[in-house]
Amino acid sequence: MNSLQLKELGIDDKWEIPLNQVFVKYDLDTPKRQAAFIGQCAVESANFTRLQENLNYSAQRLTQVWPSRFPNINMAEAYAHNPEKLADFVYAGRMGNLQDGDGWKFHGRSLIQLTGRENYANCGSGIGVDLIDNPDLLLTPKYAALSAGWYWNRKQLNLLADSGDIETMTKRINGGLIGIEERKAKINKALLVLE
Repeated sequence: MNSLQLKELGIDDKWEIPLNQVFVKYDLDTPKRQAAFIGQCAVESANFTRLQENLNYSAQRLTQVWPSRFPNINMAEAYAHNPEKLADFVYAGRMGNLQDGDGWKFHGRSLIQLTGRENYANCGSGIGVDLIDNPDLLLTPKYAALSAGWYWNRKQLNLLADSGDIETMTKRINGGLIGIEERKAKINKALLVLE
C-alpha cells in the first residue's frame, strides 16, 4: 500500500508504514485481505481518525447504550458527560479490570478498540510491548495498527476476508452488524484501489 492509494481512500499517509508492517506480520498478503482490514478499521475508527472510545454521553443516550446499567435518567445523570467516571463504572469488575481506575485506564483504544486489562495484557504480549503501563501507545499509528492486526489474526479474519464473509467478520469485530453497509462499501472501495 502506498501513499497514493491511501489518498484515494481518504486516509492520512502517516498510516502507510504501520499498515504495511501489519500486512507483512499478519499475512494480509492479498488485496482481498488488505481491503477487508482497511474497510473494517475505517468504519471502527472514523476513517483512521479516532483511536479511542467516545464515552462522552448524555444521560438520555446512556439509558439507550447501557439500559441495564442505567434504567432511568436519574441514575444516568451522575455519569453524563463524565467519560472517566462512566468507564470506571461500566467496565468495573469485567474484562480483567480489578483495580479502581482500571475501567478508564483500559477503555477502548486502537483501530479496532481493545477494552479491559485482560485484552491489553494479551495484546501487549502478542505485539511485544507493555500496554498495561503504557495504554496510550494504542493511540499511535504504529501500535494502533499492530494491535488491530493482532486482533484480526486472533479472530482468524483472513479466512473470512478470503471467502468474502463480511457479516461474520463484522460480528467478530463489533459484536453485531452495526454499520454493515458502510463496511461493505469501504471494503469494496479499498479493493478497487488495491487491485
